[in-house]
Amino acid sequence: MKFRHFLALTVTSALFSSAQAELVFKDDAGQEVRLKAPAQRIVTLAPHAAESLYAAGAGDKLIGTVEYSDYPPAAKKVQRVGGYSRIDMEAVAALKPDLVIAWQSGNNLTQVDKLKALGLTVYISQPNKMADVADQLERLGQLAGTEAAANAAAASFRKRQETLQTANASKPKVRVFYQIWKSPLMTVGGPQIISDAIRLCGGDNVFGNLGQMAPTVSVEAVLEADPEAIIATGMGDAKPEWLHDWDKWTRMTAVKRGNLFHINPDIMQRHTPRILDGAEKLCAHLDVARSRRPAK
Repeated sequence: MKFRHFLALTVTSALFSSAQAELVFKDDAGQEVRLKAPAQRIVTLAPHAAESLYAAGAGDKLIGTVEYSDYPPAAKKVQRVGGYSRIDMEAVAALKPDLVIAWQSGNNLTQVDKLKALGLTVYISQPNKMADVADQLERLGQLAGTEAAANAAAASFRKRQETLQTANASKPKVRVFYQIWKSPLMTVGGPQIISDAIRLCGGDNVFGNLGQMAPTVSVEAVLEADPEAIIATGMGDAKPEWLHDWDKWTRMTAVKRGNLFHINPDIMQRHTPRILDGAEKLCAHLDVARSRRPAK
């Protein structure tokens, strides 16, 4: 009798422990995500997700990622599973991940749904605010069981962000046109994290009223908006040649004052801790624009 009682207690305890070990989260799409234990085999479907996973102390759990996942250098050695807009479904499935991290606004969501249909656990990532980057680090730490490293990285991010916020809070606004591409002419809308970075630096995105992440605009619309500064990115650290296509529009305030600036997209257009490096450069450019205002 005592043995049966002991056995029953043991089984009950094991079942209780198993239930307690299950991890339940809400992802950025509002979907419930369940893990039996912290993920040990992770595939990321966006460069920012891979980079943030390393920042959260879980880079050693990354077994697959997409093209352009090149930071930190260790990410370059991870197996590729296609590009963020065209996922190699068979390659993802063959890796047998216990967690796939997808990008809501960048991945082909039809393919993401097919991964779910295959029985894979998918977490949707979509940090649209600067503060969301720190939250993402903490969540990745929970998903991968690296909370200590992730929480430390998140705290460091928040401290740097607060420093920038305080330094720029009382500065005069600068009207900014942020150009991410020439043909078609593309900018960032209100929901995009870069718009939040512009606000952090005391700037005002002239197309911040648009609801799309990366809307296409016309040259005429830019001229009508008359930005005081133009911030352009391209394909790398070199200033894009097309930035100076604006020079012919000599009546535009940004051109008249020489406020045509460039930032490497890797530190400005990825939802990772490095976005603060980009924000610091952005803030410095807007300070230059302020210094070039005519004396009253």
